[in-house]
Amino acid sequence: MMPTQEITPPPDFIVHDENDSVGVVVVEDAHQGKTLSGWVMATNGTISVKSLEGIPLGHKIALRDIRAGEQVMKYGHSIGRTTALVKKGAHVHVQNTKTEQW
Repeated sequence: MMPTQEITPPPDFIVHDENDSVGVVVVEDAHQGKTLSGWVMATNGTISVKSLEGIPLGHKIALRDIRAGEQVMKYGHSIGRTTALVKKGAHVHVQNTKTEQW
């Protein structure tokens, strides 16, 4: 008899660095209320976040509450600052984040 191998489903979002405050959604069904699973590349660990709203493929989800004016960390680097409080599980995009250069 062959040993049973546990199959891990693919992640819903990817996080590169443990200090990232956002993950990148890699599925098309990240709808409001769905608990999404994420893969943290740096540690090969997993995390879960409940989506507060629909998040399009390739867009960012907040992994924790991010205060207004706080840096948004993606891939271990700042990609800008929030313009308002962003709750854990919210869509992080142009409606609540601006580059630091503009």
